[in-house]
Amino acid sequence: MAALSPRNSFCMFDASKLMKLSEMYLMDFNKGERDHLKRELDIYYEVIRRDDKFSNLKGIDDLAKLMVETQKHLLYRYVYWLVKLALVLPVATAKGERCFSTMKLVKSDLRSRMNIDDFLNGCLLVAIEKETLVSVTIEAILDRFQRMKYRRGNLY
Repeated sequence: MAALSPRNSFCMFDASKLMKLSEMYLMDFNKGERDHLKRELDIYYEVIRRDDKFSNLKGIDDLAKLMVETQKHLLYRYVYWLVKLALVLPVATAKGERCFSTMKLVKSDLRSRMNIDDFLNGCLLVAIEKETLVSVTIEAILDRFQRMKYRRGNLY
C-alpha cells in the first residue's frame, strides 16, 4: 500500500507491487481489469506526478479526495479502486482480528466440547455485534421468540 502513497511526489510508487496487490484480490480484479490497471498505472503515474495539485498530499486519504475533486477517479477507475481498497483494508483487517479475539474469549473449554454450533454462533454474534444489537428492543425479541413455535404461556 505504500506504493500508492503520494508523499514526496509519489517517490515510493511501484506499479509492480500494485499489480501484485490486485492479484491478491481476484474477486475485485479479473484478468481483463488487471490488464487495464497495468496500462492505467503507467499513465497515471506520469500525469499525477506532474500535476501541481497532487504535489503536497499527506496520505492516501488526501489522494482519494483530490482524485474525486479533479474527476481523476473517472479517468483512472482501476487505480481509484486500488486506492479505496488501500483505505478499507486496515479497517477490515482490524474488524477480523477483533472477531477472532472475541471468539477466543467466548469459546471456553466447556463450550468447545458442546456439540451445539448454533449456540456458540449465537453467543459470538451477540458478543461481536454489540453496537448493532443495542437498537433491538426487548419487545421485538419477545415477539420473535413467541412466533417461533407454540408456547404454553404468553411472555408478556
